[in-house]
Amino acid sequence: MATRPQTTPEELRTALAEHPNLRPRDLAQKLGVSEADLVAAQVGHGATPIVAAPKRLIPAVEALGEVMALTRNDHVVHEKIGRYANFHDGDHAAMVLTEEIDLRIFPRHWVHAFAVERETQGAVRRSVQVFDAAGDAVHKVYLRDGSPLAAWTALRNTLMTGLVGEHLALDPRVPVEAAKGDRAKADTLRAEWDRMTDTHQFLRLTAKLKMNRLGAYRMVGEPHARALAPSSAVQLLSDVAVAGLPVMLFVGNRGCIQIHSGPIGGLTPMGPWQNVLDDGFNLHLRADRVAEVWAVRKPTKRGEAVSLEAFDGEGGLIFQLFGLRKEGVDHVPDFARLVDALPTAEMERAAS
Repeated sequence: MATRPQTTPEELRTALAEHPNLRPRDLAQKLGVSEADLVAAQVGHGATPIVAAPKRLIPAVEALGEVMALTRNDHVVHEKIGRYANFHDGDHAAMVLTEEIDLRIFPRHWVHAFAVERETQGAVRRSVQVFDAAGDAVHKVYLRDGSPLAAWTALRNTLMTGLVGEHLALDPRVPVEAAKGDRAKADTLRAEWDRMTDTHQFLRLTAKLKMNRLGAYRMVGEPHARALAPSSAVQLLSDVAVAGLPVMLFVGNRGCIQIHSGPIGGLTPMGPWQNVLDDGFNLHLRADRVAEVWAVRKPTKRGEAVSLEAFDGEGGLIFQLFGLRKEGVDHVPDFARLVDALPTAEMERAAS
């Protein structure tokens, strides 16, 4: 277990009160604790520990009606408004599949969960917050004005664990895996890449070759993967907005991937953040944290799938962007043309 922070729950509650507008993740980093520590400090003061297992939690969330779903990593926040339904359980992976709320869930990382009530600006904000073993946020659900309080109370009372304590027992954070490849297997990678019939085969291929996503992109070369200028991540978001082109935008962490399917509005910069502020969908991207961007082409039996994938300086995946498939066809020509027009990393270096 990690060494627990010396900051007391009372001090954490004071810090929360003194910084009401600071994002919890940023406040936790400032204080040298985990985000889950901040919530645990509120147990008995608006936070209730509840069962984290998706097979019990998600059916209870379905009863909350229209809510806001939030999934993020260190560099991007993905928020969707909708209703949870069509839950498919699984030991390794589970899913929520609706038009608005589209999630891929990895249950082993749903370790700590809380039902949270917090007063802000004269109103009570209610949420369900889930964290991994290191105390990093995996997924959050925020109630809206029309959410039934009876369902909220039932969720909290039915799933409460009764656990109390000054600090959570947390594991050390697992570092991001750096790009991993093997030049001796480059030809095998290209040959097996060309034989793929589904994008989901890609991770099995890299695992078999003892590579990872970014390592494979660096190894395989064009036309399979093309290194783009880091600025192309924001440029493509802007381009698809201008074109009104519907997309699939994936944001995830170890425990959850959240997907927006549809068009996006234009980007609104706010300090280091680039923001999509649409009805029903918000995205908040730290564009300055994008270190590598790749245009990736994967063959499938439904046509070539083209994506833009952005990574941070440690090799962690920030987000993926695909053209929205139509009637089971993976290839979206208009999206592919926008990706093909993006500047390469070499072009950006030459211009600097």
